[in-house]
Amino acid sequence: MSEPITTAATRRTRWAPRLLVLVEDLRRREDRLALVLSLVIGALVGLVVVAFILLTGRLAAHMYPAGGAGWRRILVPTLGALVTGILLVRFFPDARGSGIPQTRAAIFIHDGRITLRTVVGKFVCCAASLASGIALGREGPSVHIGSGIASVVARRLGLSTAQVRWLIPVGASAALAAAFNTPIAAVLFSLEEIMGDLHAPILGSVVLSSTTSWMVLHLVLGDEPLFHVAPYHLVSPWELPVYAILGLVGGLGSVGFVKLLLALRARFSRLPKSTLWAQPMVGGLAVGLLGFVVPEVLGVGYDQVDRVLGGDVVLRFAVMLALLKMFATALCYASGNAGGIFGPSMFIGAMLGAAVGRVAHIALPTTTADAGAYALVGMGTAFAGIIRTSRSRATTPSSCR
Repeated sequence: MSEPITTAATRRTRWAPRLLVLVEDLRRREDRLALVLSLVIGALVGLVVVAFILLTGRLAAHMYPAGGAGWRRILVPTLGALVTGILLVRFFPDARGSGIPQTRAAIFIHDGRITLRTVVGKFVCCAASLASGIALGREGPSVHIGSGIASVVARRLGLSTAQVRWLIPVGASAALAAAFNTPIAAVLFSLEEIMGDLHAPILGSVVLSSTTSWMVLHLVLGDEPLFHVAPYHLVSPWELPVYAILGLVGGLGSVGFVKLLLALRARFSRLPKSTLWAQPMVGGLAVGLLGFVVPEVLGVGYDQVDRVLGGDVVLRFAVMLALLKMFATALCYASGNAGGIFGPSMFIGAMLGAAVGRVAHIALPTTTADAGAYALVGMGTAFAGIIRTSRSRATTPSSCR
């Protein structure tokens, strides 16, 4: 009886090292696959997002020629919203929305599936919408596009459902790194907001794809930062209470903006479905009318943010721009226009921060920094309040230089 038992034990002992070798070999193959796919997806997504940025800029330059905007400020956003509304309803229904909720749904509900049709629709509709002056941002749509590219590549290669899912945040981080020129914040965002886990095992792949995409951006467009920020520092400990007040103002502004957006969305959702194609035109017309009087309301407004960060702040104008941008962005988003709220939230925060900083500098000129420093902090404050997660929001403004 002891001989068969001994033989079986011997066989198990002999096969154990072989199994370990096979498992280790499989793990190495998977690691190599992850490495290659991270590089390929990072480069591909970087190129697509750069093309998206260039196309949007070229279209905007044709729609708003220098010194000759005039009535175009009303007509272009209205017609742009109408065209994108028709495209979204008739041809690209899955390309609606900012792109972030849709990306999360793809991971946790749809087995990582984002179709090529959705990617194309998001690219075309958002480029047309943003170029026409709609008060939304490119970052959310870029994340959806990048995630979609990763999904398409993974499914074309016949990868498993689990592998397709973990490639989604790889594409998302690559897209955000190129769209925002912030590779560190892109990594944190994709893990924190898309995956919901900062300690996800895909961290290495996410970092690699984000870095690759960021390098592509710099190779094509150069080393120009998104914003130019002067070297600010804490002038006095008395500034700390002012920054606390700024946090309160930014938080209240964020809550007000989100409540306005949700209220408007509820109103539009009660309209007949047959009007879906025309609903974006309401937002386009509204932002056009506002932009005719105050052109800074049009588009995402990064040029104005750059000026404020440089210290070019007029108190009343900053407050007015913050309020108008809140209304314009909420209405454009709620009415179904293509675009996200990342960029506008940065604009709103910069204006609120600049206003608080200007008041503080008037009251305490020798113990407070220039208003631009408060604008920079305000960007992070509103960003965190509106998007409602903290780590990547605090990192994104600090990536400016």
